[in-house]
Amino acid sequence: MHYVRLKQVIARHSHYASLANLSSLLLRTVSLAVLLSAASLASAGPQLTVFDCGKLNFESITAFGLGDDATEVRELFVPCYLIQHEKGLLLWDFGLPLEIAGAGKIDLQPGSWMQYDRSLLQQLKKLALTPDDISFIAPSHMHFDHVGAISAFPKATLLIANKEYTAAFENAESNTFYDLSLYASVADNPRVLLDDDYDVFGDGTVMIIPAPGHTPGHQVLLVRLANTGTVLLSGDLYHFEASVEKHAIPEFNTDPAQTRASMDKIETLLKTETATLWIEHNMALANSLELAPASYD
Repeated sequence: MHYVRLKQVIARHSHYASLANLSSLLLRTVSLAVLLSAASLASAGPQLTVFDCGKLNFESITAFGLGDDATEVRELFVPCYLIQHEKGLLLWDFGLPLEIAGAGKIDLQPGSWMQYDRSLLQQLKKLALTPDDISFIAPSHMHFDHVGAISAFPKATLLIANKEYTAAFENAESNTFYDLSLYASVADNPRVLLDDDYDVFGDGTVMIIPAPGHTPGHQVLLVRLANTGTVLLSGDLYHFEASVEKHAIPEFNTDPAQTRASMDKIETLLKTETATLWIEHNMALANSLELAPASYD
């Protein structure tokens, strides 16, 4: 009797031991898979996510240096972008002001309006990200439709052209398209003031390129993606496809000669890099892209 019970106890403990060994093996296998997956993601390079941060609609586009007959397009997309890299997270451009998110259409002037359905912060939350997770913030320039959420990231390092910082923070009153109230607190962020090309993560995959003229320190972003290829985010160097075709210069640009030089420079860069130009305000492009939570790699 005792012998039978002893055999049962041994068998039971042997079963538990087998389960423990199996569990340990599975845990090691899963851990290895996680490590391999992380290593694969890191080696694959950055990922780029596009957010819908509003839209603008204009009755006339003559202020953009185009005749109203140059294109039928009147609606502009307002994007924000997240670049995820193993060394940190970069946000590029920050959309319309957060205070109008969810408020419906808001008139700018007769026949023109803006609309912002879901704030950038809400969209980041869907990716399980908070403002504290963002390492770097970089506006192409400081106009109101590119800095709407920038003050929500007080711990992130600001990457901005030296001349843009001076114009937007120290001389904002001289340009009606700067609204210091939207971004004044960002002056307290850690910052890097840029005078030349800037390699954000030190490996050449994410490059901030000066392209002044629209504003004194306007800049564009070159992102080298392993599978998608190299893309260049235009900021406001161009607003419409017709702007590229005609080299149209908006009447509100601070320096037309600089704008032309920047267009020439960036168009040469596009050829050299075999890069695809993403005109940020191009609604047709936005409609062709997969927006957040999808990403490009």
